[in-house]
Amino acid sequence: MIHRGIASFGLDNGRCPPWLFERMVKLGREMTHALVLEYGPDEFIKRIADPAWFQSLGTVLAFDWNASGLTTILTAALKEAIRGEEKDLGIFICGGKGKTSRKTPDEIRTWGERLSLSAPQAEKLVYNSKMSAKVDSALVQDGFQLYHHAFFFSRGGSWAVVQQGMNREKRSARRYHWYSENINDLVSEPHSGISSPVVLNKVLDLTARASLKTREISTELAQAGYATLMKDITLLRKYSSRLSQSAAIAMPHGEQFTLLNLETREFKYHPVMHEDFSKSKYLEKVLAVVADAKPENYESLVSLKGVGPKTVRALALVGEVIYGAKPSYEDPARYSFAHGGKDATPYPVDRKTYDETIAILGSAIRKTKLPFSEKDKAMQRLMNSRQ
Repeated sequence: MIHRGIASFGLDNGRCPPWLFERMVKLGREMTHALVLEYGPDEFIKRIADPAWFQSLGTVLAFDWNASGLTTILTAALKEAIRGEEKDLGIFICGGKGKTSRKTPDEIRTWGERLSLSAPQAEKLVYNSKMSAKVDSALVQDGFQLYHHAFFFSRGGSWAVVQQGMNREKRSARRYHWYSENINDLVSEPHSGISSPVVLNKVLDLTARASLKTREISTELAQAGYATLMKDITLLRKYSSRLSQSAAIAMPHGEQFTLLNLETREFKYHPVMHEDFSKSKYLEKVLAVVADAKPENYESLVSLKGVGPKTVRALALVGEVIYGAKPSYEDPARYSFAHGGKDATPYPVDRKTYDETIAILGSAIRKTKLPFSEKDKAMQRLMNSRQ
């Protein structure tokens, strides 16, 4: 079962010692072989998309369970572990940390050629990779900057994304998981899980179901044309400094238009109060591109080159302040531990799911060709991860 929960970890500094990485690669190779042999490549991809399972696998491979480095080192170790055996296993790992993440599209295309995938098939995988990064950097505005992006896919077409962002101010990291089989819409609640040590009070989440009206109005604004769109942006600029009061605006043909009243308790704090809507030539340039493209839907709008956090935020605030379509400001991250806590904080342990994770990974450990002493240590790490 895929979780929409959280495994807690803080921002990790330093490097993984070479001796530890070598051991992780060795055990990772054995674990991957055992898991693929038992469950198949598609199921392996599905498990990678489960934040609790991913976290447990990293713990088995000897990395600190609550360190942000688990994400980057586990991905790198698995990528190295299957190097040269990808076709035999039927699983492929592209991307990684920092500069390596930017190589993801080229790596996907290279595998597409080696696997004789059609150009549209390969480009669809590239598109999904790029859109997952765009969504988590622009549509989930939680203050975490992405620095790691890994794209896993199987020969059968299943894919998963594991990407991570950092918040230096809070000294914490947040991991985002995606799984292809769970996604009906790339811009509407596409995550299989978001892992984070903190849940924030105010996050602009444009992927939430509650933000549907905002997405629709943003698309309509883009389709209306540049002149119409800029009239609304000008109104927002003109009155953004006065939004603590209701403002009645004289409109053409004698109509009156009233901006959203932000005096109520609900709007004691609002992102627009700290937004700089002074004239931005770059924003205007991007909005011109958006209006010229006349995107057919919100996903098409977001996928346009140059569209980023500020662009979608501007459209969202126009939709809210002028048209009354309030987006979700609830953090999509829900909990602080992968399986709950023994004291029922933040919620009771999900024993069934936890036992399933232990059983699957425990079985894989026993089926590896490692010496008994190494198997025993791996089992101990797995069992200790529940503490």
